[in-house]
Amino acid sequence: LPENIFKIDYAPYEWLFPRMAMVIHHGGSGTTGFALKAGIPSCAVPIGFDQVYWGRRINTLGVGPEPIKLQKLSAASLANAIQMGINDLDIRKNAASVGQKIRSEDGIKTAVAVIEELL
Repeated sequence: LPENIFKIDYAPYEWLFPRMAMVIHHGGSGTTGFALKAGIPSCAVPIGFDQVYWGRRINTLGVGPEPIKLQKLSAASLANAIQMGINDLDIRKNAASVGQKIRSEDGIKTAVAVIEELL
């Protein structure tokens, strides 16, 4: 990697993301989940697997711009996505609302109740 890129093996998303104005990421389900939970806008630059789906889902939920195709990634497309994510008040409100819903949910309790009901 070039000297101006700092490579790390692990980033504590749960701590890091709430401190950010927006996240640009690959669109994996885990990273997308942490961004949604943080209540901040995000934008995916998918490189494979389910990342295209999650990138589209971010946009459909109104919590970030359309995903950027890797072939279309440029300084201009990235700058446009960032500007949209941090300046569009609807995106910011939607992201905050989704984050609040996720943080207030007791997913384990709900899952156990559903499983017990089915059994």
